[in-house]
Amino acid sequence: MFTGLIEELGEIRQMSPLGPNQQRLTVSCVHVQEGMRIGDSLAIDGVCLTVVAFDPQSVVVEVSPETLAQTLFQVGARGRKVNLERALRVGDRLGGHLVQGHVDAIATLLRVRREGDFYRLSFSFPPEVAAYMAPKGSLTLNGISLTLASLQEQTLEVAVIPHTYQHTNLQSLQAGDRVHLESDILARYVEALLKNQKQQSGGLTLSFLREHGFGS
Repeated sequence: MFTGLIEELGEIRQMSPLGPNQQRLTVSCVHVQEGMRIGDSLAIDGVCLTVVAFDPQSVVVEVSPETLAQTLFQVGARGRKVNLERALRVGDRLGGHLVQGHVDAIATLLRVRREGDFYRLSFSFPPEVAAYMAPKGSLTLNGISLTLASLQEQTLEVAVIPHTYQHTNLQSLQAGDRVHLESDILARYVEALLKNQKQQSGGLTLSFLREHGFGS
């Protein structure tokens, strides 16, 4: 579990194939290695991955076929700046929101608008995640905890403070670039609960009708 507060900006230095649709990534970093152990979880651009090796200047993670299929960690990612965050420890402050490190969709940057020292970024997103979006709600873009400033049918806008913009890879994005999107975990659980209740209610109604001779 993570918070969406980025600790360090790293860089993908090497991509080594492990087998069909599998990759090993070497990411340059220093700060996030404090207290690190093999097997620790590390969010890289919002994707929860497991550390399999590290040295004073870098960490190594392995990317499974499923993760490759759902993320942007494909051929061509070498040299890309990535946002890094270590997993939460018991007792840590929760400054952002609860983030799992599971990518729900890929969003595409439409434009960046400067407002004084602040920035407003607009993204398009797939319709399947629209149910999890709400104005002033939380979401994660490339691992960054952000608040929805405005929301339309398949377009969202976030307001970004100067510190976040300057210390994450948002600063290097251009129109057309894609990012990892994770919706709010609470929204997903609420939808699952309501869907389950609806199915149970429908099942009870159908059972009642059948018991009383309505339907086959």
